Amino acid sequence: MIPHISSRPRRTLVLAAALSALAFGAPAALAGTAPVSPAGIPEASAPAKAQAPAPTSQSATWAAGTRAYVVITAAGDSSAVRSAVTANGGTVFSYYDQIGVIVAHSTSSTFAATMRGVGGVQKVGATRTSDVPADAYNPALPANPSQSTTPAGEPARVDMTQIKADQAWAVTTGSASVKVGILDTGVDDQHQDLAPNFNAADSASCAYGKPDTRVGAWRDVGTHGTHVAGSVAAAKNGKGVVGVAPGVKISSVRVAEPGTSLFFAENTICAFVWSGDHGFKVTNNSYYTDPWQFNCPDNVDQAAIIEGVKRAQEYAESKGSLQVAAAGNENYDLANKTTDSASPNDSTPTNRTITNACLDIPTELPGVVTVAANGTGTTKASFSNFGQGVIDVAAPGSNVYSTVPGGGYSSMSGTSMASPHVAGVAALVASANPTFTPAQIRTALATQANDVACPSDSRCKGTTANNGFFGEGQVDALKAVGGSTPPPGKYFENLTDVVITDNATVNSAITVSGVTGNAPTTLKVGVDIKHTYIGDLKVDLVAPDGSVYVLSNRAGGSTDNIVQTFTVNASTEVANGVWTLRVNDNANQDTGKIDAWNLTF
Repeated sequence: MIPHISSRPRRTLVLAAALSALAFGAPAALAGTAPVSPAGIPEASAPAKAQAPAPTSQSATWAAGTRAYVVITAAGDSSAVRSAVTANGGTVFSYYDQIGVIVAHSTSSTFAATMRGVGGVQKVGATRTSDVPADAYNPALPANPSQSTTPAGEPARVDMTQIKADQAWAVTTGSASVKVGILDTGVDDQHQDLAPNFNAADSASCAYGKPDTRVGAWRDVGTHGTHVAGSVAAAKNGKGVVGVAPGVKISSVRVAEPGTSLFFAENTICAFVWSGDHGFKVTNNSYYTDPWQFNCPDNVDQAAIIEGVKRAQEYAESKGSLQVAAAGNENYDLANKTTDSASPNDSTPTNRTITNACLDIPTELPGVVTVAANGTGTTKASFSNFGQGVIDVAAPGSNVYSTVPGGGYSSMSGTSMASPHVAGVAALVASANPTFTPAQIRTALATQANDVACPSDSRCKGTTANNGFFGEGQVDALKAVGGSTPPPGKYFENLTDVVITDNATVNSAITVSGVTGNAPTTLKVGVDIKHTYIGDLKVDLVAPDGSVYVLSNRAGGSTDNIVQTFTVNASTEVANGVWTLRVNDNANQDTGKIDAWNLTF
């Protein structure tokens, strides 16, 4: 989640750092990414008994002034309460008897107050401060964008090496029997890097609060969900990018509504119930439930929202699903809440005083894994929310390069980008331990995380082992699959700067000696190139015999700097001799330098 850029931040958790959504390796103009709606998307509850008619069946009943409500009753047969909804000026839009939640619509200003007096009704709350769109009764299908083609080349990204995902893949890339739900703005299932792992059979839209299973209803109404999906499970197919768990399956449950990209409570409830009923082992929720950044139990409407979403989350967990959620992008102390100036974000926000009893949901619900974002290395990302006792773990969330609709790629920042890294690691844990319950996966995430101490910042409370900035620490995919870091090999580096000018090729050499035999299958090539618009650059490793290994081929678009470690299978090369890093600049205007590079055998 990113700071509320537009009224709905977290969901956007893409921090508007989103860089150009261009085809991999093809230069393009910088494209800003607007917030996608509060932090993520919840999962669905139980197998919703065909709650509500098909999407088009109520189109004649929509009227201006229609508002949405959650009516909370006991789990089981809700027929009596549903009859009361109709008798008191409302219509039943959908219902989830498994958890005792009814989604009702009404144009009556007294509907909620009247229903609170009905026998068997426990809570009633308006879920919006704006009207339900007419589209809710006859939803338009999202666009199915044409796809660009990505050239070969799949360099390991710094976020993946940072959490040792690239090393974990040598142990497992994840099991195809593990399903991860992307609860978000939707997913472009046709994207070349997502199609191999996409599970359409378990995908749907939950926009407006009931499942829409028409083909394509799950597609992206923005870019956020597709970006999140790539970080979780982009295929290891020799092009584009690789997700943390490229062997698992992903399903899209669209929670965001078109136009606003808001994630209302009824949508989240539907999504969690769907997740539980469809066997999602893990879900990613990079959003918060609109329109309230924090829902307070002393407000009758927000108390009903809390209860409804909480029941749906608990239902999903009872069915074996672990929810992972973004902490948010307001640089806010979630353990010391005082004010909320961003709510409601579907009408006119006001300033209000709040306390810690008010919850950012779903991320602060019991059982949900709350994820903070790291900046460079193990620093706290400047935008990331924090809070002792609230944050569970941390993961990379700054300038994360991943998939966007239409076959493209883009860099985005936010806890929205950190959360899918953790969801991916959770999927690897589930793959390696197929009998694990959600609680056991939660424990494994905490146990395998690498401790990160508080920086010199008085806001960070706690110990090195567990603190308000990083929780239990930064996740470690290699530990998660039971692997261990190999002993360090012989290390060689060149720290001499080499200037990279326009349309020129430059070289930097390292002489290797004292290594017996050939180079390893996992030769590590550490690269630190300072250069604006790295899509201009082709970077190669040249072996002593002249063999060329492509490290990066004009990838990254308008992103600045290549600072990452590449893994090269150089086992056919004699180790000793002169190795060369060759950088070719292919355009005008942007220049830079090879700052340093190294080899680890």
